[in-house]
Amino acid sequence: GDAADVHLGATGALEQYDAIIVGAPTRFGRMPAQMAQFWDTTGGQWFSGALIGKVGGAFTSTASQHGGQETTLFSIITNLIHHGMTIVGLDYGFQAQMGVDTVKGGSPYGATTISDGDGSRMPSKDELDGARYQGKRIAETAAKLKG
Repeated sequence: GDAADVHLGATGALEQYDAIIVGAPTRFGRMPAQMAQFWDTTGGQWFSGALIGKVGGAFTSTASQHGGQETTLFSIITNLIHHGMTIVGLDYGFQAQMGVDTVKGGSPYGATTISDGDGSRMPSKDELDGARYQGKRIAETAAKLKG
């Protein structure tokens, strides 16, 4: 299926993908209630094991530098792990996340960005490169596991 066909209520579509990358903004240090509600409706897939062995990852944004990026990523990843998915984060092969020369997102748990409270800050080149790196690693891992 085409990823463009999936919308927030389409939990059944998850089964057709080899990898699932979940992106959501941060709300008070966690994923938004709407995203949590989506995952709360995947009990059927959990019960049947439909997502076991699939590869997953997460990315997020926060309004501020210390706005809860990692706790949001954990709140997403926890759902994926409960479904038996193999998690791929933004590993340290992506060295640009290591510097402190500029304000930047990025964590070994997933790609992140900082938007500022009014949403005026766009993702930096390093943040976009990190997201691409993580996406590529997820795709490579899914291909290897699928064989």
